[in-house]
Amino acid sequence: MKKLSAALLLLSTAAIAQPFDNSLTEEAIKKRLEPVGSVYLAGAEDIAAAAPTGPRSGEQVYQASCFACHGTGALGAPKTADDWAPRIAKGKDVLLDHAINGFNAMPPRGTCMDCSDDEIAAAIDFMIK
Repeated sequence: MKKLSAALLLLSTAAIAQPFDNSLTEEAIKKRLEPVGSVYLAGAEDIAAAAPTGPRSGEQVYQASCFACHGTGALGAPKTADDWAPRIAKGKDVLLDHAINGFNAMPPRGTCMDCSDDEIAAAIDFMIK
């Protein structure tokens, strides 16, 4: 009985198995293997330069780089007005210095390495309001 069951299983599997799909053409394979992006080489022509977008607002910087810690209070980051009060008492220059250079668990520039000092100051203003 076991041999009959095994034979039926083998036959039923063979009956419903799909034939191998060899429909991929050489062109389709080449397209699938193309690089995802490209590399800009200095001096290359026909490359459009990225237009500057201007300074980001404090809210934009906060949402992109500050929210992960200051929105959740992670690692003791000030979140509420009560958390900010002793820090504000030290003065805005100290806050800016700590934000730019890092302080305790705060990484330099709060991980926004492409933020200008003015953008970081705007983010501080946004957070303390």
